[in-house]
Amino acid sequence: MDWSRYPNFKESEFACSHCGKTEMDADFMFRLQLLRARYNKPLTISSGYRCPQHPIEVKKTSSGAHTTGKAADIAVQGAEAHKILMLALDMNFKGIGVQQKGTGRFIHLDDWDNNRPTVWSY
Repeated sequence: MDWSRYPNFKESEFACSHCGKTEMDADFMFRLQLLRARYNKPLTISSGYRCPQHPIEVKKTSSGAHTTGKAADIAVQGAEAHKILMLALDMNFKGIGVQQKGTGRFIHLDDWDNNRPTVWSY
């Protein structure tokens, strides 16, 4: 994948914390870059690609959107989380997860084709 197409991101931000692979989907990354341009501020990626053997994925009954390279979690909270949420809804991301309590707050975005669109909270 040509990471120069996504000037606001580094490949290392999306690497699986279990195996180090970075198998992100180019179309999803294009949309994430567009989101970043519309937001006009840096985005902190807390989780990108996850291999099927990643500890979080292994606990699931079936692999999730992160294993397809069509998902990312953005570390954000408060008013900035609201801004990203509104942009994501406007851009029609298929999956939007909201974790805005306690520590480790984030917005999950994905374009996974798995009976979507949907929004959920953690």
